[in-house]
Amino acid sequence: MQRHKRRIAAALSAVTTSLLLSLSLASTPAHAASHDPIVFVHGLSSDSTSWDDWIADFEADGYSSSELYAISYDWTKSNVTTASTLSTYIQSVLSKTGASKVDLVVHSMGALNSRYYLKNLGGTSYVDHFVSVAGVNHGTSIASLCGWLYTSCKEMQTGSSFLTALNSGDETPGSVSYAAYWSDCDAAIDPDTSAELSGATNVDVGCISHTDMNNDHGVYEQVHAFIS
Repeated sequence: MQRHKRRIAAALSAVTTSLLLSLSLASTPAHAASHDPIVFVHGLSSDSTSWDDWIADFEADGYSSSELYAISYDWTKSNVTTASTLSTYIQSVLSKTGASKVDLVVHSMGALNSRYYLKNLGGTSYVDHFVSVAGVNHGTSIASLCGWLYTSCKEMQTGSSFLTALNSGDETPGSVSYAAYWSDCDAAIDPDTSAELSGATNVDVGCISHTDMNNDHGVYEQVHAFIS
Protein backbone atom coordinates (compact mmCIF):
# COMPACT_ATOMS: atom_id res chain seq x y z
CA MET A 1 0.00 0.00 0.00
CA GLN A 2 2.76 2.45 0.97
CA ARG A 3 4.66 1.65 -2.23
CA HIS A 4 1.52 2.29 -4.26
CA LYS A 5 0.99 5.67 -2.57
CA ARG A 6 4.59 6.68 -3.25
CA ARG A 7 4.18 5.84 -6.94
CA ILE A 8 1.03 7.98 -7.15
CA ALA A 9 2.78 10.87 -5.37
CA ALA A 10 5.78 10.62 -7.73
CA ALA A 11 3.50 10.63 -10.77
CA LEU A 12 1.58 13.67 -9.50
CA SER A 13 4.84 15.48 -8.79
CA ALA A 14 6.10 14.81 -12.33
CA VAL A 15 2.83 16.06 -13.85
CA THR A 16 2.91 19.20 -11.69
CA THR A 17 6.52 19.94 -12.62
CA SER A 18 5.75 19.52 -16.33
CA LEU A 19 2.71 21.79 -16.07
CA LEU A 20 4.63 24.52 -14.25
CA LEU A 21 7.41 24.37 -16.85
CA SER A 22 4.90 24.72 -19.69
CA LEU A 23 3.27 27.71 -18.03
CA SER A 24 6.66 29.34 -17.49
CA LEU A 25 7.63 28.94 -21.14
CA ALA A 26 4.24 30.23 -22.31
CA SER A 27 4.61 33.41 -20.25
CA THR A 28 8.09 34.25 -21.57
CA PRO A 29 7.93 37.33 -23.90
CA ALA A 30 8.40 36.39 -27.55
CA HIS A 31 11.22 38.91 -28.06
CA ALA A 32 13.30 37.75 -25.11
CA ALA A 33 15.28 35.20 -27.10
CA SER A 34 15.47 37.17 -30.34
CA HIS A 35 16.42 40.70 -31.41
CA ASP A 36 15.60 44.34 -30.79
CA PRO A 37 13.07 45.39 -33.44
CA ILE A 38 14.65 47.50 -36.17
CA VAL A 39 13.01 50.71 -37.34
CA PHE A 40 14.22 51.91 -40.75
CA VAL A 41 13.92 55.60 -41.64
CA HIS A 42 14.20 56.78 -45.26
CA GLY A 43 15.43 60.13 -46.53
CA LEU A 44 14.39 62.93 -48.86
CA SER A 45 12.25 62.04 -51.88
CA SER A 46 11.94 58.41 -50.80
CA ASP A 47 9.70 56.02 -48.87
CA SER A 48 9.78 52.79 -46.88
CA THR A 49 10.35 50.62 -49.97
CA SER A 50 13.92 51.91 -50.18
CA TRP A 51 14.71 49.38 -47.41
CA ASP A 52 13.27 46.32 -49.15
CA ASP A 53 16.69 44.81 -49.96
CA TRP A 54 18.04 45.17 -46.44
CA ILE A 55 14.82 43.89 -44.88
CA ALA A 56 15.18 40.78 -47.03
CA ASP A 57 18.82 40.50 -45.95
CA PHE A 58 17.91 40.75 -42.26
CA GLU A 59 15.22 38.10 -42.71
CA ALA A 60 17.76 35.84 -44.41
CA ASP A 61 20.01 36.31 -41.38
CA GLY A 62 17.39 35.21 -38.87
CA TYR A 63 15.17 38.22 -38.18
CA SER A 64 11.43 37.71 -38.40
CA SER A 65 9.12 40.07 -40.27
CA SER A 66 7.64 41.07 -36.90
CA GLU A 67 11.04 42.52 -35.92
CA LEU A 68 11.47 44.75 -38.99
CA TYR A 69 9.61 48.04 -39.46
CA ALA A 70 10.09 50.67 -42.18
CA ILE A 71 8.30 53.97 -41.66
CA SER A 72 7.01 56.19 -44.46
CA TYR A 73 6.49 59.90 -43.79
CA ASP A 74 5.93 63.19 -45.59
CA TRP A 75 9.53 64.14 -46.40
CA THR A 76 8.57 67.67 -47.49
CA LYS A 77 7.79 68.71 -43.92
CA SER A 78 10.19 69.92 -41.25
CA ASN A 79 12.37 67.29 -39.62
CA VAL A 80 10.93 68.48 -36.32
CA THR A 81 7.47 67.36 -37.46
CA THR A 82 8.84 64.06 -38.73
CA ALA A 83 10.66 63.46 -35.44
CA SER A 84 7.33 63.65 -33.62
CA THR A 85 5.81 61.22 -36.13
CA LEU A 86 8.77 58.89 -35.60
CA SER A 87 8.37 59.06 -31.83
CA THR A 88 4.75 57.91 -32.09
CA TYR A 89 5.71 55.18 -34.55
CA ILE A 90 8.46 53.80 -32.31
CA GLN A 91 6.11 53.68 -29.33
CA SER A 92 3.66 51.68 -31.42
CA VAL A 93 6.43 49.24 -32.38
CA LEU A 94 7.45 48.82 -28.73
CA SER A 95 3.82 48.25 -27.74
CA LYS A 96 3.28 45.73 -30.52
CA THR A 97 6.45 43.73 -29.91
CA GLY A 98 6.77 44.01 -26.14
CA ALA A 99 10.39 45.14 -26.57
CA SER A 100 11.90 47.87 -24.41
CA LYS A 101 14.13 49.34 -27.14
CA VAL A 102 14.55 49.42 -30.91
CA ASP A 103 17.53 49.75 -33.21
CA LEU A 104 17.30 52.74 -35.57
CA VAL A 105 18.77 52.37 -39.07
CA VAL A 106 18.48 55.57 -41.11
CA HIS A 107 19.47 56.90 -44.52
CA SER A 108 20.27 60.41 -45.74
CA MET A 109 17.86 63.01 -44.28
CA GLY A 110 16.45 60.29 -42.04
CA ALA A 111 19.48 60.91 -39.85
CA LEU A 112 18.26 64.43 -39.06
CA ASN A 113 14.72 63.69 -37.90
CA SER A 114 15.95 60.58 -36.05
CA ARG A 115 18.70 62.49 -34.27
CA TYR A 116 16.21 65.23 -33.34
CA TYR A 117 14.04 62.50 -31.81
CA LEU A 118 17.01 61.18 -29.84
CA LYS A 119 18.21 64.58 -28.64
CA ASN A 120 14.96 66.44 -28.01
CA LEU A 121 12.09 63.95 -27.66
CA GLY A 122 13.51 61.45 -25.18
CA GLY A 123 14.45 58.92 -27.82
CA THR A 124 17.66 57.82 -26.11
CA SER A 125 15.50 55.90 -23.61
CA TYR A 126 14.03 53.76 -26.38
CA VAL A 127 16.94 53.21 -28.78
CA ASP A 128 19.73 50.67 -28.37
CA HIS A 129 21.73 51.19 -31.59
CA PHE A 130 21.62 54.13 -34.01
CA VAL A 131 23.03 53.60 -37.50
CA SER A 132 23.40 56.51 -39.92
CA VAL A 133 23.89 55.43 -43.54
CA ALA A 134 24.96 58.35 -45.75
CA GLY A 135 23.34 60.63 -43.19
CA VAL A 136 23.37 64.36 -43.88
CA ASN A 137 24.57 64.95 -40.34
CA HIS A 138 26.37 68.24 -40.90
CA GLY A 139 24.56 69.42 -43.99
CA THR A 140 25.31 69.53 -47.67
CA SER A 141 25.74 72.34 -50.16
CA ILE A 142 23.56 70.38 -52.59
CA ALA A 143 20.50 71.18 -50.44
CA SER A 144 20.52 74.74 -51.82
CA LEU A 145 18.95 73.30 -54.98
CA CYS A 146 15.71 72.47 -53.15
CA GLY A 147 15.93 74.56 -49.99
CA TRP A 148 13.73 77.25 -51.50
CA LEU A 149 10.96 74.69 -52.06
CA TYR A 150 10.87 72.36 -49.05
CA THR A 151 11.40 73.09 -45.35
CA SER A 152 13.06 69.72 -44.89
CA CYS A 153 15.58 70.47 -47.61
CA LYS A 154 16.32 73.94 -46.24
CA GLU A 155 17.15 72.32 -42.89
CA MET A 156 19.78 70.19 -44.65
CA GLN A 157 21.73 73.18 -45.92
CA THR A 158 25.15 73.55 -44.35
CA GLY A 159 24.97 76.05 -41.49
CA SER A 160 21.17 76.04 -41.21
CA SER A 161 19.72 77.00 -37.85
CA PHE A 162 18.26 73.50 -37.57
CA LEU A 163 21.67 71.83 -38.00
CA THR A 164 23.42 74.33 -35.76
CA ALA A 165 21.05 73.47 -32.92
CA LEU A 166 21.08 69.74 -33.64
CA ASN A 167 24.88 69.53 -33.60
CA SER A 168 25.43 71.79 -30.60
CA GLY A 169 26.87 70.00 -27.59
CA ASP A 170 26.91 66.20 -27.69
CA GLU A 171 26.26 64.78 -31.16
CA THR A 172 25.79 61.26 -29.77
CA PRO A 173 23.74 61.66 -26.56
CA GLY A 174 22.69 59.01 -24.09
CA SER A 175 23.80 55.40 -23.78
CA VAL A 176 22.92 54.61 -27.40
CA SER A 177 25.60 52.91 -29.54
CA TYR A 178 26.16 55.14 -32.59
CA ALA A 179 27.67 54.35 -36.00
CA ALA A 180 27.91 56.42 -39.18
CA TYR A 181 28.72 54.83 -42.53
CA TRP A 182 29.75 57.21 -45.31
CA SER A 183 31.01 57.11 -48.87
CA ASP A 184 34.04 58.99 -50.16
CA CYS A 185 32.31 59.68 -53.50
CA ASP A 186 28.81 60.65 -52.36
CA ALA A 187 27.56 63.25 -54.84
CA ALA A 188 24.60 64.16 -52.61
CA ILE A 189 26.69 65.04 -49.55
CA ASP A 190 29.26 67.79 -49.92
CA PRO A 191 31.67 67.44 -48.28
CA ASP A 192 31.57 63.64 -47.91
CA THR A 193 32.79 63.82 -44.31
CA SER A 194 29.64 65.73 -43.37
CA ALA A 195 28.15 62.29 -42.83
CA GLU A 196 30.41 61.59 -39.85
CA LEU A 197 29.25 62.00 -36.24
CA SER A 198 31.45 63.03 -33.34
CA GLY A 199 31.44 60.23 -30.77
CA ALA A 200 30.21 57.57 -33.19
CA THR A 201 31.94 54.67 -34.90
CA ASN A 202 32.62 56.35 -38.26
CA VAL A 203 33.24 54.05 -41.22
CA ASP A 204 34.35 55.06 -44.74
CA VAL A 205 32.85 52.29 -46.90
CA GLY A 206 34.62 53.39 -50.08
CA CYS A 207 33.09 54.68 -53.28
CA ILE A 208 29.36 53.88 -53.23
CA SER A 209 26.68 56.21 -54.58
CA HIS A 210 24.30 57.94 -52.19
CA THR A 211 21.22 56.06 -53.39
CA ASP A 212 23.02 52.70 -53.32
CA MET A 213 24.27 53.06 -49.75
CA ASN A 214 21.18 51.58 -48.13
CA ASN A 215 20.82 48.61 -50.44
CA ASP A 216 24.49 47.71 -50.84
CA HIS A 217 25.10 44.23 -49.39
CA GLY A 218 28.63 44.99 -48.23
CA VAL A 219 27.41 47.96 -46.18
CA TYR A 220 24.54 45.81 -44.91
CA GLU A 221 26.97 43.22 -43.56
CA GLN A 222 28.80 45.91 -41.58
CA VAL A 223 25.57 47.33 -40.21
CA HIS A 224 24.30 43.86 -39.27
CA ALA A 225 27.54 43.13 -37.43
CA PHE A 226 27.33 46.43 -35.56
CA ILE A 227 23.84 45.94 -34.17
CA SER A 228 24.17 42.22 -33.48
